[in-house]
Amino acid sequence: MNFIKTFLCDAKSIIDKLDQKAIEKMINLIAKIKAERGRIFFLGVGGSAANASHAVNDFRKIVGIEAYAPTDNVSELTARINDEGWDHCFSRWLEGSHLNSKDAIFVFSVGGGNEEKAISVNLVRALQYAKKQQAKILGVVSRDGGYTAKVADACVIIPIINEATITPHAEAFQGVVWHLLVSHPSLSQYVTKWESVVTEKV
Repeated sequence: MNFIKTFLCDAKSIIDKLDQKAIEKMINLIAKIKAERGRIFFLGVGGSAANASHAVNDFRKIVGIEAYAPTDNVSELTARINDEGWDHCFSRWLEGSHLNSKDAIFVFSVGGGNEEKAISVNLVRALQYAKKQQAKILGVVSRDGGYTAKVADACVIIPIINEATITPHAEAFQGVVWHLLVSHPSLSQYVTKWESVVTEKV
């Protein structure tokens, strides 16, 4: 029971410490991208890749913005890893998608990428390419934010409350933040199913 209480209390503390101004800045950037008919490319590895896939659905279906994740296409992703290497699999995919200044890269990551420590270098290469193309960079990361936090136009850093649960809290709160984004009145375009049912009853 002590672990359960600690885990949930830590989650409460994270909510209290989230940077609301960073979230607001992110909302404004996404609204601008949508108005200019730009696209959002979600990048993540491991559990964050699954979150990227879920976010693609929500941003397309609820916000009405064109969105993609390279990890959704296993054939292309593994072909690029095999032929071009892990470090370049995302950047080359973005090249093939003709990333441009109207678009944005949205990174979900625990550490945000660190070339010196050889951690998630594929994210670093993708962000370097995004900077070259003058695309916007967004991120929800933890630890010190890594390379993502250094170069992002808007970045929400999930605060570390407990060193023993950095990853589960980081990946869980990626979901909290993106669900907040797609639910925000400035971005939400379509009512989700259960909310529409409630509205009908009212």
